[in-house]
Amino acid sequence: MPELVRTLMTKDDMDDGIQVLADCIAAANLDEESIALVGIFTRGVPLAKRIAAKIENMGGSKVLVGTIDITQYRDDLNTFQMVPKLEGSDIAFDLDGLNVVLCDEVIYTGRSVRAALEELLNFGRPKRVQLAVLVDRCGREFPVQPDFTALKVTLAPGERVSVRFEEVDGQDACTVQTQASPR
Repeated sequence: MPELVRTLMTKDDMDDGIQVLADCIAAANLDEESIALVGIFTRGVPLAKRIAAKIENMGGSKVLVGTIDITQYRDDLNTFQMVPKLEGSDIAFDLDGLNVVLCDEVIYTGRSVRAALEELLNFGRPKRVQLAVLVDRCGREFPVQPDFTALKVTLAPGERVSVRFEEVDGQDACTVQTQASPR
């Protein structure tokens, strides 16, 4: 069955959305000496790096960037045909007492964020953890809400948000994919 694809955000829309995230994160953390952005593998990593670059261009708080691999904490590994590659987490700074912003490209059920929080706490005790997402797809299974969102959408069952970043996928794009109905 072919998939139907429609654009949610163009490359420029994504850049604008990332700027909004950076502005909101910087404003919410004005009094902090430093902020830690931690990207969730895979596409939360380029999101965190892009947000960090925009915050640094504004001046103000020092921005630390780390990455987190949630593979070992997923509760849906048995549903994968192929187990995701274990990337390993890389947080080369002390989280204790820091404001940490977890970054992910899409939030839907909240399960990835739950897994990320479990892994994050292995690295220390942050002062506060916030969540930044490029796209908030409504439909939570866990009581997790993003603090910072560039775009909020409600989709029908069978639709899926796909975010691509140049660093990972060779292009920037945010689309909705719908499985076409058989005739």
